[in-house]
Amino acid sequence: MFREPLLASAPLRVVERTTDVATRAPSQPSRTFDAFGRHIHYLRISLTDRCNLRCVYCMPEQVVFRPNEELLTDEELFTILRVMSRLGFDKFRLTGGEPTVRPGLVEIVRAIAELPTTREIAMTTNGLKLARLAAPLKAAGLSRVNISIDSLDPHKFKRITRWGNLHDVLEGIAAAERVGLTPIKLNAVVIRGFNEDDVVPLAALTLEHDWQVRFIEVMPFADVAAFQQAAIVTTQEMMARIEAALGPLEIENGGKLDGEARLYRLPGARGVIGFISPVTAPFCASCNRVRLTADGTLRLCLLKDGEVDLKTPLRRGAREDDLEAIIREAIWLKPWGHDLAEGVIPMNRIMSEIGG
Repeated sequence: MFREPLLASAPLRVVERTTDVATRAPSQPSRTFDAFGRHIHYLRISLTDRCNLRCVYCMPEQVVFRPNEELLTDEELFTILRVMSRLGFDKFRLTGGEPTVRPGLVEIVRAIAELPTTREIAMTTNGLKLARLAAPLKAAGLSRVNISIDSLDPHKFKRITRWGNLHDVLEGIAAAERVGLTPIKLNAVVIRGFNEDDVVPLAALTLEHDWQVRFIEVMPFADVAAFQQAAIVTTQEMMARIEAALGPLEIENGGKLDGEARLYRLPGARGVIGFISPVTAPFCASCNRVRLTADGTLRLCLLKDGEVDLKTPLRRGAREDDLEAIIREAIWLKPWGHDLAEGVIPMNRIMSEIGG
């Protein structure tokens, strides 16, 4: 059997394996677990490292992107996705960079929708191209979208994104809602000195709209880590600002996380407010995901550098059975969580190269 060495390792707490790839038919979807007993069935797919914005917390304005030949081709991507489906993956999220700048996006969505295990296909986007793409993406099988919007002030929005036009994003949100890419989730990364005051008007959107507005603590990565660490606004500070202006936040779902977000509702609000707190309140125990980067590595934890190369064995002739064995072993070694509290910062990629 073709084998490639794993490039990641993690302290393991051994539990009994629940599936033996050698004893089941290759076409039969399984359930895939890591060494901590977590069921891993959610794949976040970075379609490209390119973006049509240059957000201050994400990348340098003069960033250099990877050459196209280093990125997965459509056929390579589809091969990996077929293997992930065999491993029981049923939830897929398209990310970037900015996924809407990837050529053939609609056909990629259609291919994922045709996988036998697919239950949900979501996409995280900056929304700039969504007004045009919402309808064909919905028709191809996209379930819903998360749209990044860090301010409702056009000047602040431009300052944060460097290149962005707020009007285009608002048009994209309207188009997504119109065609049924719902529930709409709006993501705001809160950065000190840029938009900490904007949490109140963004939260107020939930009073009139059946949306989930989610506030995210900025996370440190690589070359922009120093800026990001200095710019962190904690969930506790965000909540205090919102409650002082709009009233008490009542917890939803008994405090159970919705993905990464803990949800709250303002009095009488149609929508809900979510807080994603990877720095101050990590949610590693409930992690059910791995990430496929645009250049073909399987990243096991967003905030740790350990990755497993899938592109190289694929280009050297690995069969789907070979890839399945590599991926299964990699997921078994998925680390428990990050080490930000110990000062360990991921350094080999910036956020745009991972997809969040």
